[in-house]
Amino acid sequence: MIYQFCAKSDPGRTRGNNEDSVTFDAATRLFVLADGMGGYNAGEIASGMATAFIKSELSRWLAEAGPGASLRDVRRAMEICVDNANLSIFNSANANTHYAGMGTTLVMGVFRDDKLLVGHVGDSRCYRLRAGVLQQITKDHSLLQEQIDAGLITPEQANNSSIKNLVTRALGVEGTVAMEINEHAVEIGDLYLLCSDGLSDMVDDANIGQILSLAMEMDPKANRLIEVANENGGRDNISVILAMAGGPAEKRGLIARLLGK
Repeated sequence: MIYQFCAKSDPGRTRGNNEDSVTFDAATRLFVLADGMGGYNAGEIASGMATAFIKSELSRWLAEAGPGASLRDVRRAMEICVDNANLSIFNSANANTHYAGMGTTLVMGVFRDDKLLVGHVGDSRCYRLRAGVLQQITKDHSLLQEQIDAGLITPEQANNSSIKNLVTRALGVEGTVAMEINEHAVEIGDLYLLCSDGLSDMVDDANIGQILSLAMEMDPKANRLIEVANENGGRDNISVILAMAGGPAEKRGLIARLLGK
């Protein structure tokens, strides 16, 4: 598999600073998005610590482990890195009064051949566009999602809820954190989207799918997602990472066309 990445972040229309953080490492096929929370600039500190720590530690481990590492080993490495990032944020919050109560959501992915391991904490999401069909492949760790799961409200009613941003898990809030990790099979042509709730609260899934299906490169698609979120109000920071799965078959086809075969 051949993978391409694109990351964008925007403060939105109403926030004075950007508490989101995005990063990726193409060499190890790692991509990470965090949405911070807290007073002063604490949310910005928490999300930045999370993405920087995870990229540094996990990309180094992935590079050293090489392609021979099993999915089980990668999953464990993800858990250890997130546990350490969580503790680092938690200790910083307790050591500095300005950072008290800071935390961050997290969604991350690691491609291994034709598999994707997705880990998440909170309500930052991962979507997959496959054959024109968009599917959310993470489930929010939020009070709202718990109410939906319990049958107390419908997904349609949830769109107008006043508790959209109350997460039930976050990095840095407690000394330990439970990250959910799921494995997904990857197909050539798949397009994956990581996003903060600044996108998913402002743009519904149908419109996200339409934008991702446009006949354009990833960079303008990411820009368009942010533009639409801002056009719809831009009430929060907006961050996206796009990851496209390609393959050797596409490469051979291109070479054959160039050779006129």
